[in-house]
Amino acid sequence: MSGGEPTRTATDRAWRAINVARGLALDVVEAKGNGHAGTAMSLAPLAHLLFQEVMRHDPADPDWAGRDRFVLSAGHAALLLYVQLHLTGYGLTLDDLRRTRRLGSATPGHPEYRHTAGVEMTTGPLGQGLATAVGMAMAARHERATFDPGSEPGRSPFDHTVWVVASDGDLQEGVSSEASSLAGTLGLDNLVVIWDDNGISIDGPTDLSFTEDVRARYRAYGWHVEDVADGDDLDALRAALTRARELPDRPVLIALRTVIGAPAPNRGGTAAAHAGPFGADEAAATKALLGLDPESSFQVPDDVLADTRSAAARGARLRAEWNESLDRWRTRHPDRAAERYRLLARAAEGGWPLPEPADKPQATRVANGAVLAALAATPAGLWGGSADLSESTGVARPEAIPFSAAAPDGTALHFGIREHAMAAIAAGIALHGTYRPYVSTYLSFSDYLRPSLRLAALMRLPVVYVFTHDSVTVGEDGPTHQPVEQLWGLRGVPGVDLVRPADAAETIAAWRRLLDRPEGPTALALGRHKAEPLDHSGHDVDAGVARGGYVLAEAEGGRPRVLLLATGTEVALAVAAQRELHGRGVPARVVSLPCLEWFEEQPAAYRDAVLPPEVRARVSVEAGSGQGWWRYLGLTGETVAVDRFGLSGPGEEVLAELGVTASAVVAAALRSLARTEAEAPAATR
Repeated sequence: MSGGEPTRTATDRAWRAINVARGLALDVVEAKGNGHAGTAMSLAPLAHLLFQEVMRHDPADPDWAGRDRFVLSAGHAALLLYVQLHLTGYGLTLDDLRRTRRLGSATPGHPEYRHTAGVEMTTGPLGQGLATAVGMAMAARHERATFDPGSEPGRSPFDHTVWVVASDGDLQEGVSSEASSLAGTLGLDNLVVIWDDNGISIDGPTDLSFTEDVRARYRAYGWHVEDVADGDDLDALRAALTRARELPDRPVLIALRTVIGAPAPNRGGTAAAHAGPFGADEAAATKALLGLDPESSFQVPDDVLADTRSAAARGARLRAEWNESLDRWRTRHPDRAAERYRLLARAAEGGWPLPEPADKPQATRVANGAVLAALAATPAGLWGGSADLSESTGVARPEAIPFSAAAPDGTALHFGIREHAMAAIAAGIALHGTYRPYVSTYLSFSDYLRPSLRLAALMRLPVVYVFTHDSVTVGEDGPTHQPVEQLWGLRGVPGVDLVRPADAAETIAAWRRLLDRPEGPTALALGRHKAEPLDHSGHDVDAGVARGGYVLAEAEGGRPRVLLLATGTEVALAVAAQRELHGRGVPARVVSLPCLEWFEEQPAAYRDAVLPPEVRARVSVEAGSGQGWWRYLGLTGETVAVDRFGLSGPGEEVLAELGVTASAVVAAALRSLARTEAEAPAATR
């Protein structure tokens, strides 16, 4: 149907509900003066079929484990989802719709996870929803293969479908290509992507920049491809959705041809329908074509609402049937049921079996690998892998079977060289709820995945990012592989905890906190080079690391004149500098700060005890940018840092060339001390 043509008969019950949904989207944007009505209008038939007939969901229980997942990758079309959440009874009111995009409303400009019941994930950055949905589908397939192997397709309580609505823009973003390629390789037949093929983007027709054969591309990825030539053809669309759920062995792309903003007579099918109000005349003319009163707004007749709210009775029936299926499974497999309960509870009897730290030099990436190996047989729920670097980053487990189409119970994830999709998929695994994912690559390549990491932070998902090769000590690989700005870049993402342990003991201690308090995304910055075990006698390293910072080596006499703040293997440099300063009669305290975010959570009294405010002579030691350390150094402190790109050569020689040495720390400490004492009043010297 093109813009301006009358919509299907207003007497048909389904079409009355669809027309009401279109009118609501139109009215919200018209009233607010901004927003996106066009896609919400053109996809209203699809949304109606999904929420009324096709998807397994229950408005009374948005978190029901057996539900299908609906991911609106085209997050700008939030009204498409919000209108259905209102019509089907998820708790959104007409007033909530009127308040869309207003401060404090339940209907923000893009869907937000944990904010609105019925929203499965935060979307808006294009491509992210599709890529994250691949992780949801992987987690579901792994759960079924692990706890209900041999079950008939569609007959297991761990079977559900992940439905994705994607725009042209979603399919143009590189992250969706990465994730779609992997989904085809893995044969994820519980994933259905509905592509809104409307040929329009913000700048105009998509053929300005997007002329490839998308259907051929997805077939090449290994997907089934279904075509629906008219988004208003309910029979054809219903048949395609039904087939998509049943097609075996691979994911499905439904290419759905629509007219954005239909049936608006002038804006329909144009870039002007993407965003913004249509105007009073156009809105009235559109309502007339929808069979609605052109003079009224937010029209939801009682009989239409009664029809759409019947989704609640359907959902209750589906959930009751699923509960019976789950009970039958528990009866047949009590051992598996107990195992799954322990996994969901994240409870290890007798505590987590973490390894003892090595008593010899060991790279923190190796210590991290030992932790993952020790936890492999526990209910920690850890499941992950790397972007083709598992041996190098230390996350490889030789005994682990790779997750694949043939072995969906495999416990090793191989993402290929797809860092961006890897991080989005990890978010999807976390959203599924059964597993806690970890993913791995080099720290310098964290830049490739930052948008997915940022979205995980927005959703507060407990994903662990294992970033290795954490400093210029990577050496011979040169500046392309030597992270400099990445540490502070990650610290700058709200909600992300950046942990850079100094040795094996701190690495293990960090994992103890991660297991006990899975509160959000954590980035572990680990070294390739061997780290000397530090002297942790006299203090509780577990408690110190859990607090983010602690006194590792006290000044002689317990009254420091200089504070040496360090992270990672540079803590050892600070300890070496302390010895030289003590030899010069300068008492110095070494403070290990593996996680500044955890440190900032501590009471002020603890932070002041570790970093006494009166000790203003301070030096930070970290083989990366020094830009963020001034918060702790004040105007009289010094940084020993790397504020330039690195060099190719042996790691120790690179450190020396860039001025990250114990002697440089001593010199910086003496300069800071001289500066503070010069500024101190004579009476206090």
